[in-house]
Order: sequence, then structure tokens, then C-alpha cells
Amino acid sequence: MFVRIGELLVQRGVLTQRQVQRILEQQKETSRPFGDLAERLFGVDPTDVEQAWVDQYATQAQHVDVTREETDPKALRLVDRRQAWQFRIMPLRFSGGELMLATTAENLCRALRFVTRCLNVPCYLVLTESPLLGQALEKHYAIGGFSAETVESGPPTPIGILNEEAA
Repeated sequence: MFVRIGELLVQRGVLTQRQVQRILEQQKETSRPFGDLAERLFGVDPTDVEQAWVDQYATQAQHVDVTREETDPKALRLVDRRQAWQFRIMPLRFSGGELMLATTAENLCRALRFVTRCLNVPCYLVLTESPLLGQALEKHYAIGGFSAETVESGPPTPIGILNEEAA
């Protein structure tokens, strides 16, 4: 079921239906993204727009059991252990010329930022559950002191704390 970002922002009480209509009218004239216009016209907090986008994406994204998905060693080499655990991301394989990566809905924004800034290949994200992602990371990107439960235990470890020698 496709849910529009404007509808999600109305449900959260961030925008009114009238404001959504004004943004849509402006969008027709300018072709600017809905979230950008919501921020500019009505001062909507970018984190509210981002969360609405995550909710929208989660309703449309493919959901997988990452522990049962085929993994390609070439895909695994595109992300190092630190990146996999820090960004809660699991490269799976190439499909149709794009790299398929798994993450959780809770880590979708962080994973998307990493993918767009750090990977130089076309990518798309699928969603999985935290315990399953943890198991896959533990299997393919083992680091001492990190386990499947680490994925569920809150925000990723800051980059300066996690180092490759811990493996």
C-alpha cells in the first residue's frame, strides 16, 4: 500500500491537510521534492520529513530473511567490518546491475546516507529484522565483542571506538 509523505505528516500532526494542498500546488510549479517544500514553506523539521520518508519506504520495500539470502563475495568486499556494524548494513549480491543491501527500518536513514556517500555502485535497500541482520553480520563480518544482539542494543558504536584490530 503506497502512502504519501504528506499523508504521513498529517497523521503525525506535523502538517494540516490545507498545508499539504499548498505544498502540492507549489510542487506542480517548481518540481521540488515534497519534503523540501514542507521545510521551506512551513518550517517542518527535516527529521520529521526523514521519518515520514522511512515510514513510506518501509511500506514499499522488499522484506527478506537476510540469513537465507544468497551472498556474493564480491558484494561483501564492498563494505568493511567497521562499516557493516556501524551502519547496520549487509551487502547481499548484485541483482540487475545493482547492489542489494539489507538493513532494518530503524537504520534505514543511516544506511541510505552511507550507501549514497560511500559506495560507488548503483544500490537498493531491502529490509530485514534486527536479530536476522545481527546473525548475518556476525557470520560475514565478525568482530570480537560484537554479536547478533549488538544490532538491537541501540545506536551504532561511534566510529572512533570500533576498530578493525578488535577482530
